[in-house]
Amino acid sequence: MTDAPAPIRLNKRMAELGLCSRREADEWIANGWVKVNGKPAEMGVKVTPSDRIEVDKAAKGQQANQVTILINKPIGYVSGQAEDGHEPAVTLFTPQNRWAEDNARFFFSPQQLRGLAPCGRLDIDSIGLLVMTQDGRIARQLIGEDSVMEKEYLVRVAYHGLGQPAPTGQLVRMDDDDPVTTNVQAVFPPAMLARLRHGLSLDGQPLKPARVEWQNPEQLRFVLTEGKKRQIRRMCELVGLKVVGLKRVRIGKVMLGNLPVGQWRYLGPHEKF
Repeated sequence: MTDAPAPIRLNKRMAELGLCSRREADEWIANGWVKVNGKPAEMGVKVTPSDRIEVDKAAKGQQANQVTILINKPIGYVSGQAEDGHEPAVTLFTPQNRWAEDNARFFFSPQQLRGLAPCGRLDIDSIGLLVMTQDGRIARQLIGEDSVMEKEYLVRVAYHGLGQPAPTGQLVRMDDDDPVTTNVQAVFPPAMLARLRHGLSLDGQPLKPARVEWQNPEQLRFVLTEGKKRQIRRMCELVGLKVVGLKRVRIGKVMLGNLPVGQWRYLGPHEKF
């Protein structure tokens, strides 16, 4: 006979069920929009999987008005809070920067800036698809601790090489002043490509398998299911490559497509990650 599952906080259970984020759950409970087994829920109450959770239509209506936007982030903008004098990408979210071909039903409102947060980072020197959302369900899907969402990148590289092992067993790098920048594919060892796919570690932890293929002789296509800080740049350094250009083109099923650099559009109601 198996033990009954231990009770957990209502806000965590609601997030697990995909109803909302924990923060939203707390707001809804405070507003009296949540019932457990037919009775209004109290803040901090614990529940089990057998408890019946009901959410008022008012909460679902509020959720329907939450927006998710896609920005083609330019170089020089940071994903989150302003740092070192660089502007955050959210400053691009203005009516003037909306893509002319965006046909989503939303109209821009300053209210949409409230609680709008980036779902994952894109380095200051990288461009491409950056997702920002007010919707906790989407944030959890993209950057939750159990997320395995695919992210696809086009990565232009130069090859510095790894040279021969030194007496210490460390690999000696070739001269950084004379990298191979054309037809990199021809000189890059297939064994190193295999290591990019699986076998590298960062911060003392092995990386999950990645899909890595040559897109053309100077550019690799990476598909990752995790997002460590500056992961692709650091992976490339470990195999003698230097990233000279990085562009994110897809998250899940959502493509960057023809969205121009520095412009944004709304995630359409029909689109799912």
